[in-house]
Amino acid sequence: MNCSISGEVPEEPVVSKQSGLLFEKRLIERHVSDYGKCPVTGEPLTMDDIVPVKAGKIVKPRPVQGASIPGMIGMFQIEWDSLMLSNFTLEQQLHTARQELSHALYQHDAACRVIARLKKERDEARSLLAQADERLRPMLGATGNAVHQPALSNGKRVSEEETLGPDGKKARMGISADTIAELTDCNLELSQQRKKRTIPSTLASIEDLERYTQISSYPLHKTNKPGILSVDIQYSKDIIATGGIDTNAVVFDRPSGQIVSTLSGHSKKVTSIKIVPQDESLVITGSADKTVRLWQGSDDGNYDCRHVLKDHTAEVQAVTVHATNKYFVTASLDNSWCFYDLSSGLCLTQVTDSSGSEGYTSAAFHPDGLILGTGTTDALVKIWDVKTQTNVAKFDGHTGPVTAMSFSENGYFLATAAHDGVKLWDLRKLKNFRSFASPDPDTPTNYVDFDHSGSYLAVASSDIRVYQVASVKLEWNLIKTLPDLSGTGKATCAKFGPDAKYIAVGSSDRNLRIFGLPGSDGAPES
Repeated sequence: MNCSISGEVPEEPVVSKQSGLLFEKRLIERHVSDYGKCPVTGEPLTMDDIVPVKAGKIVKPRPVQGASIPGMIGMFQIEWDSLMLSNFTLEQQLHTARQELSHALYQHDAACRVIARLKKERDEARSLLAQADERLRPMLGATGNAVHQPALSNGKRVSEEETLGPDGKKARMGISADTIAELTDCNLELSQQRKKRTIPSTLASIEDLERYTQISSYPLHKTNKPGILSVDIQYSKDIIATGGIDTNAVVFDRPSGQIVSTLSGHSKKVTSIKIVPQDESLVITGSADKTVRLWQGSDDGNYDCRHVLKDHTAEVQAVTVHATNKYFVTASLDNSWCFYDLSSGLCLTQVTDSSGSEGYTSAAFHPDGLILGTGTTDALVKIWDVKTQTNVAKFDGHTGPVTAMSFSENGYFLATAAHDGVKLWDLRKLKNFRSFASPDPDTPTNYVDFDHSGSYLAVASSDIRVYQVASVKLEWNLIKTLPDLSGTGKATCAKFGPDAKYIAVGSSDRNLRIFGLPGSDGAPES
């Protein structure tokens, strides 16, 4: 039987005591609550007049449209349209949720960047405050308890840290008499040791160097900005540090073949890197972003940036560490070099040569520490007295910027590299006594390096060439020519390992290559 209201089989049938009509319970309840009468007869009706009817489970009969194929197709079409509409609504909701999530993530990322920038500014402010404190202490000690008013610069008061000198540049406290005495004592001690110096028996022989070939290659830097510009080695633990175009420096443990740490912080390419010889946990990097960073290693192997030095106004091209391991010098394209205290990161003096406007492209300390060599963009080599910061000699003859220089351990020879090749200088007579032309006229010579014993010289250009060091009059024989295996035709740096047992080579790709005797490298190749 069908419901008197809907005409369909009721799911919960009830019957009226008065009229005997059958209804769907939910429909008659709603009608009685709204009107209070029977929907068919119009007589007054209450829910007390409604009696439920007990029946078995009702199976609804198939609707008329489901009894034929066209009707079923129509039903399916209606269901499909409903499903598609529901799916479209869900997709719209998903798109809206994704936009809200993206906006929230962007806000979170922006907040993290702001926090990181504020932390960096806070750390730099603390560092500047510490430097100012270190700088003020000797000044206060020299002038008693006198209190100085801040200086005026362009009508504004500036702190002692920013006090300007007569030349309009930051005033430096200078190299103290105690520091000069320390440099002099170091020079005397090293000079006496050099007179007794002998070639170590463990040094690689010429026959070994003739057999050198590539024994390993390590992809240390990023592929999107390949190129290794500088390399340095800490001999006692055989730690290699590289500086790359990808703005990173990498500290690498050669015996294990593992990266110890990647030093990230510079915003442009790392042009120079040095490991402090007596402390492999201290690394100094110079960059094209005009800054120098001092990195301190920790027990877990990570390196933290201890100081960010911003004394230069152009690209920093070279970093060199003094033999005392307490001071270092940086050279920049701003035509100045800075002498720093390593422990505090304080610039003791900044030297500018008023005789020219050329920038510095390379720098190196003499092994005894009282002489500093610098190379310029104008192809000049300048020799400086560190104690007086005066230019005592100039060498010319190169073509193009002087890209690298290296002093021999014997203290007599200086090798310099430029676009035209390598020139060797006799420091006793202040003259050039030998030259090696670049093997490829279109490729500059990028690096020169004497080994620690002063017996061999490595030259990096379109290939890597190793020469036997001789005297001024004797011929410097070519021992070995190693090919540039990067495929770029440009080897950018080359440095001898301990006892010249291997040569670490950087090129214009991301790989550090090790050349040595076949089978001599125990580290796994990457």
